[in-house]
Amino acid sequence: MAVGSDVTVTLSKRGRTKVRYPAAVVHDDGTHLVVRAPWAGAADRDFGFVRFEHGDVFTEHYWRDRWYAVKEVRSAGGTLKGWYCDITRPAALDCRTLVVEDLDLDLWVSADGGTVLRLDEDEFEESGLRACDPEAADRACEALDGLEALARKEGLAGLLACGAR
Repeated sequence: MAVGSDVTVTLSKRGRTKVRYPAAVVHDDGTHLVVRAPWAGAADRDFGFVRFEHGDVFTEHYWRDRWYAVKEVRSAGGTLKGWYCDITRPAALDCRTLVVEDLDLDLWVSADGGTVLRLDEDEFEESGLRACDPEAADRACEALDGLEALARKEGLAGLLACGAR
């Protein structure tokens, strides 16, 4: 997609649309697609380790060949809050809609890299993915382990380098 194009991001979970929101394309090389969008929540949300607020800007990195998406989160004033990583099936583009299937597992990395948290492993286990699609479950776990190792060793900045900042 051309830089500056509008796209609708659709995040689904277990066959149902979880959230839909408009975004602008920042980068697309055919494999790595980057979009920018304001916080899409109806209200501010405090996770305990970070608070997503009205005015926050998400620069979202999706890959058509990787089992995750990485969202750089900045305050309205531009201060980096950190990175929220969703473990997903590879992203697909359908016309002007970016379709992403959330597989429950998540990773949070604070702006200073000092906090790396694995999230929602209980939801993943309860999802039934291991029973109905063991290959996808394995890929999801491998993706989470790989992102966590990268975040702890060298951070996520190198992974996201594409001129999309």
